[in-house]
Formats: sequence, C-alpha cells, structure tokens
Amino acid sequence: MTEERAALLERLELAKGRIREMKQEDVRGELSDQIPAEIRSSLTAFTGAVCDYLDSCFFVIERLGDGLFREEGPKVSDWKDIPLEEWQLMNRKLYAPLADGAYADSFANPDRASELGTYGEVLSFVMAELYSMPGYIFDGKLFMIVTLTELFLEIFGKLTQDSAPAEARLREAVALYAEDYAEEIVGLRIRDQFTPGVGTPYQILMDEDLSDEGYLYKYGEYISETDRQVAAFMQSLSEEEIDSMARTFTEGFRRGFETMRIPFEGKKSVTLRYAIGQERMVRRVAEQFLEMGLTPILTRVAGSRLNRKGVVRQGVVSTPVSRQFEYDHRMDEALFLGRRYMERKLAAQRSALEEMGELLSQYAGPALIETFGEETFLPEAKETCIRLSEEQRALSTEMTSLQGQQMEEYLPGDSYSFAIIAYPIPEIGERFEEIFRETVRINTLSNDTYLPLQQKLIDAMDAADYVLVEGCGENRTRMKVPMRRLSNPEKETQFENCVADVNIPLGEVFTSPVLEGMEGTLHVSGVYLNGYFFKDLEITFRDGMTDTYRCGNYEDPEAGRAYIRENILFHHESLPVGEFAIGTNVPAYRMAERFDILGKLPILIVEKTGPHFALGDTCYSHAEDTAVYNPDGKEIISRENRFSLLRETEPEKAYFNCHTDITIPYREIGRITAVYPDGTERDLIREGRFVLPGTEALNAD
Repeated sequence: MTEERAALLERLELAKGRIREMKQEDVRGELSDQIPAEIRSSLTAFTGAVCDYLDSCFFVIERLGDGLFREEGPKVSDWKDIPLEEWQLMNRKLYAPLADGAYADSFANPDRASELGTYGEVLSFVMAELYSMPGYIFDGKLFMIVTLTELFLEIFGKLTQDSAPAEARLREAVALYAEDYAEEIVGLRIRDQFTPGVGTPYQILMDEDLSDEGYLYKYGEYISETDRQVAAFMQSLSEEEIDSMARTFTEGFRRGFETMRIPFEGKKSVTLRYAIGQERMVRRVAEQFLEMGLTPILTRVAGSRLNRKGVVRQGVVSTPVSRQFEYDHRMDEALFLGRRYMERKLAAQRSALEEMGELLSQYAGPALIETFGEETFLPEAKETCIRLSEEQRALSTEMTSLQGQQMEEYLPGDSYSFAIIAYPIPEIGERFEEIFRETVRINTLSNDTYLPLQQKLIDAMDAADYVLVEGCGENRTRMKVPMRRLSNPEKETQFENCVADVNIPLGEVFTSPVLEGMEGTLHVSGVYLNGYFFKDLEITFRDGMTDTYRCGNYEDPEAGRAYIRENILFHHESLPVGEFAIGTNVPAYRMAERFDILGKLPILIVEKTGPHFALGDTCYSHAEDTAVYNPDGKEIISRENRFSLLRETEPEKAYFNCHTDITIPYREIGRITAVYPDGTERDLIREGRFVLPGTEALNAD
C-alpha cells in the first residue's frame, strides 16, 4: 500500500470516528452562540441528517470489505456472498433521503434548506454533494469519499467558531473546496471516460450472473422497480432476439466508419452507455465489439456537482431517484464559478487529456442505448434555488466553449464515430411488451427501401429556391428555409440521405441550412426536449437565429422564457438553426399514435416522425472539413454555416456546444413545399402525408 493511500485510510477512520461521535452528542451545544436562535434547531437537524447519511455510507463501506480500497480498485467477485436482501437494504440506506418522496424533507431541497437562513444555499449544496457518495463507494474511490466527508466536517467546524461565520465565509470554504480539488476530480472523470476494460460496471457487465437479481445492486446506483422489471424482461427474450438486437446496434456503429469515411484501423475502445437492467443485451453488444477489436469503456453518469460542465454524459445510468433534485441543483456552480475556478478546471482538463493521449488516439467513439417511456417530468420552478448571475451565465457559456475546444484539440470530432438506439421501459404502460417488440421492428426497417424514396425528396429540394413549412389546425408554424445553389448538381447535394447506421432508426433527410433569410415561427403543441417537457412551445426566427420564445408550462410568461433559456438555449442569448430535416419514418409515427406515446418518445425517434429544426451547432460540428457523401456518390456540401466558418479565426464564436431537435409531428403539418426560382411550387407533404410523386410509399406502415 502506498503512503498516500495509507494516509487517506487514516483520514477516513478519523472522519468516521468524528461523525459517529456527533451522532451520539447534542451538537446544539457546539454551535456558535452568535448563530441566530431561530435557525439553531434547523442547523441541528441538518447536522443530524448529514451524520445519519454518512453513517449509512460507512455501514456500506464496512460491509463491502477491506478489498474495497485496493490500489487496482474493488473486485466485484469479493461480494458474491452478500444475499439479495442485504443488497436491497444497503440500496435503501444509500438512497432513503431522496426516494419515495423523501426529498421534500431533505436539506438538499432548497425549500427545506431555506430554514437555515443565509446558510441555506451553501448547506443545501453540501448535502447534494454528499449524495454523490454511493458511486464513489462502489468504485472504491477513496480520495473522493474522504474529500466529501471532510468537506462537511470543515463546514460544521466553521459553524462552531466563537464568532458565527458570515454566509460569505461558508461560500469561501466551498469555493476553496471546488478550486483545490478541481484537478483531482476532473482528472478522475477524464480517466474514467477513456480507460477501457476496468471498473466496477465493467466487471458486472462481463462477469456477473445476470439471472441473479443481486447483480443490479452491485453498481451502487439507485435500483427502482423499473430497473428490476427491465432486467426480468431481458431474461425472457430468446438468444436469437438478443443477438439480433445487439447486431443491429453494433453493425450500425461499424457502418458509421464507412459512411463518414473515418479510418477504423488502430481503434481499440468504445464507450457503452446503457440503462441498468439492459445487461443481457448489452453483454452481447460488448462481445460483438470485442470481436471487432474494441474493448468497452464503462463509467457512471452521476458524480460531483463540480464536474457537470463539459462532461460527456455517457455511462451506466439507472432510474433517477429524484428528477426534481437534479433540476434544483442544476446551477450549483453559482456558489464558486469565477474566472479563477474556470482556469483551474481548464488546466486540469488539459493536463488529464495530455496524460490520456495514447488512449484518445485509440478511441472509436460512444455507443449509446437510450430508454424512453418514463412519466413526463414538469419541474417545479423554485424561488429558493441558487441561480447563476448574468456574469456567471456568460462565464459558464465561455467555459463550456473552451472545454469543447480542448476536447476537439485532443479528440477531433472527425476521428471517431458513434451509434445510438433506444428502447422503451415498463413505465410506458401496460402494453410495454408490445411497444418493445414494435420498437425492435422500427429499428430494423430496410435501408434499401428508404434510400430511393428519400432521394426523391432530396432531388426536389436541391433544385428549390426555398422550402416552406406550415402547420395546420392550431399549429402556428410558418418557416421559410432558404436553399443553397449547387454549382455542380451532378456531383453535389445539400441533404444527407440518412438511414440506419449511426443513428437508429432510419428515416430522415437533413441539411445545415442557410441562415440568412430564414424567417418565421416554429410552434409545437408539446414536445420532450433534453429531459424536460415543453407545452405550447413557440419560437420565432430572424436570419436563422432565435428571436423571441415562449411556452405554456407556467402561468408566469417570464418563468416560461427562463425555462427555455436554461434548457434549450443553454444560457445563450440566441442560437442558430443548425439543422433542417424531414423525418420519413411513418411506421414510428404510427406506433406512437397507436399506443398514444408520442410525448414519451425520445428525440432519436421523434425526429424521424416529421420535419424538425435543431437549435445550436450543425450535425457536422467540428468535422466540417471532412468530405461526406451520400450512397449515390454525391458530396454533401451543406456542412457548415456562418458561425462554423469562424473556427480558424475566432474559434470561441464558432460553436455553441449544443444541438436540440424540435420536431413538428405529421398531424400538425399542413404542408411542406419546395418553391423554385421561377415561382413554381411542389408539395412534398400535404396534410401530414407524403404527396411528392414517387414518395407515396413512405405513408405505409
């Protein structure tokens, strides 16, 4: 054992002893006499809640055994003798403060933390930060466990000083914590993201008995009834079904290298993202990747609030224990975000990326398996939540941009591919199994059928002056989309003919549109974007940039605009239209209509069920200089816009580091019409149906 690890273990024992002493004491007597009487009892309750939670964490650490903190990480096989009932008990202990509605009473809830007066924001952050402990425990990350425990003890120590700390001094303590540990935390995350074949999740996926429900709990993530049901359903599928689902996915990933003409030689790793419960299928995916020479990388999505910005959200995920909790703490960095913190974090990322140079060169890309069907989440907008100042919003946007530039420097976007697919979860309703099997059918539609039909749409738009998109009924959409003039129509095209390779299921033609002259209104009655539901969403555009926006989620219009700014614009004042597309997958739309699940489908599928506009970067972000061709051999020349053209001269202005598709369903489309230079028009879609001659077959189920 190294001296550093021995010192960490000693610090953990000391912290553990102090926490358990505090559980037995009346800590009110230790609090400073200067603390106002009206919050002393709440501070005592806060301290007791933290000590109880940390003691639950220590209980789990002790039960998992001495091997948890070995240098090479824990061995999951060491835990084989722990019975299912005990796994379930440990899971309940770790997530009790957030599960089953308990979050309302947690001091991580900003409303409850307001009882702590001016200390509330800081202490709510501390409580939330401690809730990231389970992942660190099951990964054996001793440094983070010690650091988090000592953070609380330092904060408590300040509350016991003779003169009560001003709220500013507590903020200073948190800021120092964020800055002091930025290097370790960022480095930890980067190493996890790009090191293949290691870690607790990898051992579970490749080695555990998946017929034994106990394997679910060995991740250390919250395990819900949904996760258990998904695992049970996967066990019910035949070997042939499992193999076919996996092959659809891995072959799509492999074809991506061919489609984008990216060299596959020398690639040795692939990131797997999946939902806990899907392991039986994902193990087959991993085996097929290994046959290609790619070793999976498995990490977990959750972690410290200090490391949310700039993190590629890939890894193993479970059902969220409380989505309101995550929403309430989405801007926790307001406590410590300043230029010094940003510079420390950027330096830490650069150092970690330099360290990972060889592994980055061998990286083939992410393979993402999404889920859909969860209950629509309408977050409560709380006045008590901490928020970024205008200055911090600008700094946050700048930091995200600089982090993206660094990643592009060490891991160019044209050096790797990706694949993404989605399956439903039981929350979608009683007809889950029917929906699942229909989704499998949608995911395996024939490329050969769709390629020529989509090509007719492309040919019609390539010759147009502009395309007009209009809604029908109560849909107020009216968008004018200018088209580029092709200098060599025999060899060039504006639209990508997208079938099922990296982006499964098939079914869209898309382009990076001309921004100048793009005008109008985009409206949709309801849509699920970036994990949040938007009701009656309406955005207007001027020269391809967002101008005004509103939604019907809240009675207060300003609250609705703030909701859009945070979750679609990502604090940018305005965003360009990075993509215009027409989805052609009518079977997916029919599935959604038949089962009444359109509002629960992920963007991955929804974008194939109607025209859509994406806000943010283009689909070719950071890869504009790489020639891309359709199967007919034509080069897709619409790979950039006036912003990405700045990538060499003003890189800070070239990218927005976001891309959000907003789809208008067929039932809300009045017409999509190609308008030609001579004023003639050709309808592509009318009243939600494809009417361009030669494309009528797209209307079939």
